[in-house]
Amino acid sequence: MNQESKASGRARAVFFDRDGVVNKVILRDGKPFSPRTLEEFIFAKGIQKTVSVLKRNGYKAILVSNQPDIARGHVTQDVLDQMTRRLSQEILFDDVFICPHDDDDHCACRKPKPGMILEAAAKWKIDLRGSYVIGDTWKDMEAGKTAGCKTILLDAIYNQDVRSDFRVKSLTEVVGIILK
Repeated sequence: MNQESKASGRARAVFFDRDGVVNKVILRDGKPFSPRTLEEFIFAKGIQKTVSVLKRNGYKAILVSNQPDIARGHVTQDVLDQMTRRLSQEILFDDVFICPHDDDDHCACRKPKPGMILEAAAKWKIDLRGSYVIGDTWKDMEAGKTAGCKTILLDAIYNQDVRSDFRVKSLTEVVGIILK
């Protein structure tokens, strides 16, 4: 922990977006979408190792994911639950927060609002200024910035105009940035 985190007794965390970071997105007409079947749900290269290394170095690993396909009827709750179980078994996240709402629901949890991050911070006593959000969209970056975290954007063809504190080409670069 950094000196400030030690002094406050608060943990540091890395908040991971799911689609486009933890697992591969499905491109439809050049736009990223969540996988809708278990067969489409494929982990991104390096995610298990990235989470493992960060956890060994004292960071909480927390998934924060918008899943509006539930509200839109494109994915059943059962399929989402199976994907989440697989995540919990194969990638050792400390916690998982999922927003099942769509934009029209105006909830506090849907990114770009920081609700899931703030809820996790309260639950785990996290120092947000010593924490990071890793995502692939402007919504992830905005949620992280609003919560007071540093932001890391995983570079993709669909996010070239998105601003962040750091931009990386792969998850292996994330570890170097966070642990430096």
